[in-house]
Amino acid sequence: MRLVDYLDKGASLGPDRPCLTTDGETLSYADVQQVSRQVAGALRAVGVDDGGSVAILSANDPIAFASVFGISRAGLVWCPVNPRNEAAENQDLLELFDCELMIFQAAFAPLVAQIRDALPRIRTWVCLDATVDGCLTWAQFLAAGEGQGRLDHEAVDDLAMIVGTGGTTGRPKGVMLTGTNLETMSAITLMSYPFHGRPVYLALAPLTHAAGVLCFPILALGGEIVVMRKPDVDQFLELVGQHRVTHTFLPPTLIYMVLSAKGLATANLSSLQCFWYGAAPMSATRLAEALDRIGPVMAQLFGQTEAPMMISTMAPADHFNADGTVATERLSSAGQPSPLVTVAVMDDDGQILGSSERGEIVIRSSLVMAGYYKNDAATAEASRYGWHHTGDIGYLDENNCLFIVDRAKDMIISGGFNVYSTEVEQALMQHPGVQDCAVIGLPDDKWGERVVAVAQLLPDHHGIDTRDLITFVKERIGSVKAPKQVEIWSDLPRSKVGKVLKADIKDTLRHHAR
Repeated sequence: MRLVDYLDKGASLGPDRPCLTTDGETLSYADVQQVSRQVAGALRAVGVDDGGSVAILSANDPIAFASVFGISRAGLVWCPVNPRNEAAENQDLLELFDCELMIFQAAFAPLVAQIRDALPRIRTWVCLDATVDGCLTWAQFLAAGEGQGRLDHEAVDDLAMIVGTGGTTGRPKGVMLTGTNLETMSAITLMSYPFHGRPVYLALAPLTHAAGVLCFPILALGGEIVVMRKPDVDQFLELVGQHRVTHTFLPPTLIYMVLSAKGLATANLSSLQCFWYGAAPMSATRLAEALDRIGPVMAQLFGQTEAPMMISTMAPADHFNADGTVATERLSSAGQPSPLVTVAVMDDDGQILGSSERGEIVIRSSLVMAGYYKNDAATAEASRYGWHHTGDIGYLDENNCLFIVDRAKDMIISGGFNVYSTEVEQALMQHPGVQDCAVIGLPDDKWGERVVAVAQLLPDHHGIDTRDLITFVKERIGSVKAPKQVEIWSDLPRSKVGKVLKADIKDTLRHHAR
């Protein structure tokens, strides 16, 4: 399936039914199909040919998202660009992806002005919602495609998207995702989680990332997508009740904010069937709290850009034992390997390890990317021994539950022992005063590396002594793994999708140590 086929499938179930709703205004499936046809015709009319790449630089916006289906209908490649990126990072991405046309919101016109001259390959710039010098207005762009007819092209080599890896160091790589990759992801979604009736999906997180690709299985069922233009936890809670939302996705950072929101106690969340969490590890303690306060609807997914979303899954019911009690031993896992994914754990020599042995998580599946765009060396490195290498360290237990203990690059070797930062973080997050935390290793003359934790406290717990936090962790996982140093910060540096930037924390602490 092409991306536009999900839209057309939903339309076949009711063209007049709501498709995209924002700020109380709704576009029906027929409306979004019409936008997609106009955009497809315009793209071809201005000279973007088979297999060309088209970038969209926009906050969450229904017309911008509808344009994705126009790109697909024209047989072109969607390149989502995160509006929170710095100008230089977006310039690198657009150059790397060989983009030929950019659709952008007026709010990002200053960013566009900074990078336009450095991107001669982009021949056409289109502003969605204003007049910008040297750029086509939206009306001019659509007018260019009038008379093109009903275009419906196949994608070249099944390529649907090129997505930046979002690396925090060096130039990012371009992940080539095919229609087959996204069809596999959608199939796993539909077979692994509850869907009763026509779903209503609330998109608060950026549609350029996980929240966007999760829309495709929703559309296949003729569901409605409620798009939030800006992240607002209080509005999020209101919209769940107002629109009878059945499905939503948030990274753990935002779920922690939901749990701290005053409106949670009175919010009507009774319509929720599936509240996905992922994109970063979630504290088992806060997850148990979410199961109690949000409801028995929490649903984990684990994936990466190269194998989107669904390497392993944990449906809401899997968070509980047969007798209805919370399955606490599973809450720190990433669930079980998905039905269409083979997961194994491998050592550095390419040998598959046994149950409960720790090594790199590797996978085989039609979920795995076609490769890195114009980077054969990186593609070969990621597919050593005939498996896709995730870069995560973990193990499969006797029940085939997948536990992710660290990113390979984040493992700390202290006093000759391997210390996995996520294990320390899980222990620290059990403290009632800790809202979020990150654990890193810093050079140490005695230990080789010392375990260092940076904690963000809840608003009413600012009197906590760092020595008490060290003792708290030591009592739970022992002195070897307990941090030798704890810092209290008002907030943690995060990526555009909410992941804590450990490299930034490490650089800051190293600078202060000089």
